[in-house]
Amino acid sequence: MIEEGSKRGKAMVEKRQLFMEMRAQNFDVIRLSTYRTACKLRFVQKRCNLHLVDVWNMIEAFRDNGLNTLDHNAEINVSRLETILSSIYYQLNKRLPTTHQINVDQSIGLLLNFMVATYDSESHGKMTVFSMRAMLATMCGGKIVDKLRYIFSQISDSSGVMMFAKFDQFLREVLKLPTAVFEGPSFGYTEHSVRTCFPQQKIMLNTFLDVLMADPPPQCLVWLPLMHRLANVENVFHPVECSYCRSESMMGFRYRCQQCHGYQLCQSCFWRGHANGPHSNQHQMKEHSSWKSPAKKLSHAISKSLGCVPIGEPPHPVFPEQAERPQELTHTVVLESPSRLDEEHRLIARYAARLAAEAGNSTQQCPPTDLSFNFDANKQQRQLIAELENKNREILQEIQRLRLEHEQASQPTPEKAQQNPTLLTELRLLRHRKDELERRMSALQESRRELMVQLEGLMRLLKDEEQKQASQSGGSPHSSPSHGAGCSMPMPIRSTSAGSTPTHTPQDCLAGVGGDVLEAFAQGVPRNLRNDLLVAADSITNTMSSLVKELHSVDDGIEEEETNMRNGGDRGTARVPKH
Repeated sequence: MIEEGSKRGKAMVEKRQLFMEMRAQNFDVIRLSTYRTACKLRFVQKRCNLHLVDVWNMIEAFRDNGLNTLDHNAEINVSRLETILSSIYYQLNKRLPTTHQINVDQSIGLLLNFMVATYDSESHGKMTVFSMRAMLATMCGGKIVDKLRYIFSQISDSSGVMMFAKFDQFLREVLKLPTAVFEGPSFGYTEHSVRTCFPQQKIMLNTFLDVLMADPPPQCLVWLPLMHRLANVENVFHPVECSYCRSESMMGFRYRCQQCHGYQLCQSCFWRGHANGPHSNQHQMKEHSSWKSPAKKLSHAISKSLGCVPIGEPPHPVFPEQAERPQELTHTVVLESPSRLDEEHRLIARYAARLAAEAGNSTQQCPPTDLSFNFDANKQQRQLIAELENKNREILQEIQRLRLEHEQASQPTPEKAQQNPTLLTELRLLRHRKDELERRMSALQESRRELMVQLEGLMRLLKDEEQKQASQSGGSPHSSPSHGAGCSMPMPIRSTSAGSTPTHTPQDCLAGVGGDVLEAFAQGVPRNLRNDLLVAADSITNTMSSLVKELHSVDDGIEEEETNMRNGGDRGTARVPKH
């Protein structure tokens, strides 16, 4: 008796703990009931670690505990409910890496007490199978389309048509969740809720998904898709300044006013109704769940205008209207049964087929007949994949850490520089010497270019003069002094003007040439200045070569000094730069 009383006391403490932690989050300051309800249920989901379990894992747990054979209205006691939750969380820990294990006992206690407070308010110690399935399928993680497909399989008949009585029962159960977090006045159950959602007479799967995933969805369930959007944007970053709180970045949702140009609010300010300047809370706001740079927006607009981006994409895939039958196909789990297989069986078959395809056995696997063996193999595969992904993350983190350490070790610190003033002085001298050598090399290159231009002009003049003397001597090869013994005809230098016949006199061609050249040709006796110019050009080239060597030596000295500074070394003697 005492032990039973202590258990009840512990349960009451755990029940109060979850709601006290939720009140500490101060969700009640959110002015919109839809966001307030979604935030509270998202908190319960994460606090109970349900966001780590998807609907496929829930279906596995239901089958492992034999719930698929029970009627929807059958009742289970709290002890069996605790066993089911234990199966869910222990299987979750098997899938998670060892570094991300959860506290199973704490998660079981928090979720169990929340479910009892939600569906057993009169303390009977029991709840129906349908209540448990509806709650867990709604509050677990994963994609909303998968949840809704499973829910539709529970409320439809053998021909794949929704039964309004069962959907009404589903609304009764699922709308107890907002009531449990004190939002019942906004999202309570009414008798007209069913017809408000579906005024049609015949509802198939695609119609069911279209209505519940529409924008906006039915008013009584508007918090359900919002809870999923909250989960998707928790880590979304917007590099935009909030117009009210002046925060330079936003996390989560971003809201842009449709009337005030450039007015944007973070989710905290929008949820609390903050406004300033000409903006008002009555203005229409657009919710953004991602950030696109102006360049991406422009490219998207161009692609959309060109027809590259489909307009009005459906919110979910289109599924067959008729109820599907299991078929003898590869990677499909076939269950031999004379009775109809409901949608839950088909979802399990597809899930097993998808895992088998991912395992790479697409050519050799046969349809298994032992369902438990198939699930064990799938669990092992998922566990192995999770361990490999965790190992990959650890390796990437280690690579990043080593890279940062290497960059920090390579950068010189001010303390090292202050300990070696001699090295700093020598480094400055070497850099100054390097700049001087570079300037001198530029000047020599300019001089060499000018000499080559003069040499090219001189060669053209010599060629013209020889042609003139040859024409005066009547074309005799012996009258040309350039063909005498000891004389050689200089070869012209190819240039952009080579091959063109000059029409000016030799004196006119001397413009821009050196003084010695002008004086020599003015007297009519050409001097052999070509060799002088070539010698000068060779001298400049040799000088430039020596400058290049010296410049390289200065570069080597600078690199050596910088290496010493980075390593914190202290040289015994300082190298004096060459001048």
